[in-house]
Amino acid sequence: MPPKILVITGPTASGKTALAVELAKRHNGEVVSADSMQIYRRMDIGTAKPTETEKQGVPHHMLDVAEPEEDFSVARYVEMAADCVEDVLSRGKLPILAGGTGLYIDSLLSGRTFAAFDGSSPIRGELEERYAREGGQALLNELAGIDPETAARLHPNDGKRIVRALEVWLTTGKTITRHNEETRALPPRYDALTLTLDFERREDMWDRIDRRVDRMMADGLEAEVRALLDSGVPRRCTAMQAIGYKELVPVVSGELGVAEGAAQIKLRSRQYAKRQRTWFRRNPEAKRLLWSAAPNFTEVLQRSTAYLEEFGI
Repeated sequence: MPPKILVITGPTASGKTALAVELAKRHNGEVVSADSMQIYRRMDIGTAKPTETEKQGVPHHMLDVAEPEEDFSVARYVEMAADCVEDVLSRGKLPILAGGTGLYIDSLLSGRTFAAFDGSSPIRGELEERYAREGGQALLNELAGIDPETAARLHPNDGKRIVRALEVWLTTGKTITRHNEETRALPPRYDALTLTLDFERREDMWDRIDRRVDRMMADGLEAEVRALLDSGVPRRCTAMQAIGYKELVPVVSGELGVAEGAAQIKLRSRQYAKRQRTWFRRNPEAKRLLWSAAPNFTEVLQRSTAYLEEFGI
């Protein structure tokens, strides 16, 4: 039987950190972050990274594990996060996976493996050069002859995935479609209880998001973005595409006003929250915990505790 772990997820600004910390204190747990942007150092305000005060002494893992310039993959996350979870389990504590990046969570829980990539191989560079020279449609046509299912899902402008699919084929002799079929057949890595925080009314979620963005701006998000750029972090790197950072780059450069930048952050955060809710609703076994207009943390905590007891924790 796979080991039991707790997962706390939900859309942005839904209170995942507060619930994870309180349950960790009550159940001898430690938090493993499942947030694709909190992995980056020096990106604290815009990612809503928990402060030491918010952590309340509860150990948190998978925060500040990469530099903003790095291209951090889901495969790397799974490898590192699995090591963290195993370490927590080995010490007789409860791992609490908390965050809103559904792909990270699903990949870790499922025991998914990823096609190997040899960093010293010239294959990726050669494919990227061909993509730039020949165009996306040419490489997509080539992929269609190898892996039609994957090719049908991709657009010619999606160079990263087209190159990756061809790279997997040339490196392993397997298509990504076959690789994914094999990994889906693997037994799950963990026996997970998933608690999904959400809102009864989307208007309440929007209000929480807007107030969070206002706090971020007041706490110095613009200065944080400016410091990253001044330190040499490229404005087009993956980390700087995060919501809260991409919108303020033109503010820092004087191309956009502060109010307009903040409004764009709120809009993109709402759009992202909508996509998160769609993703998390696909899990029929998750226990949904809904906030009303006047959030009752005590009630949510009591229901969470009951679910944990029922689960055997």
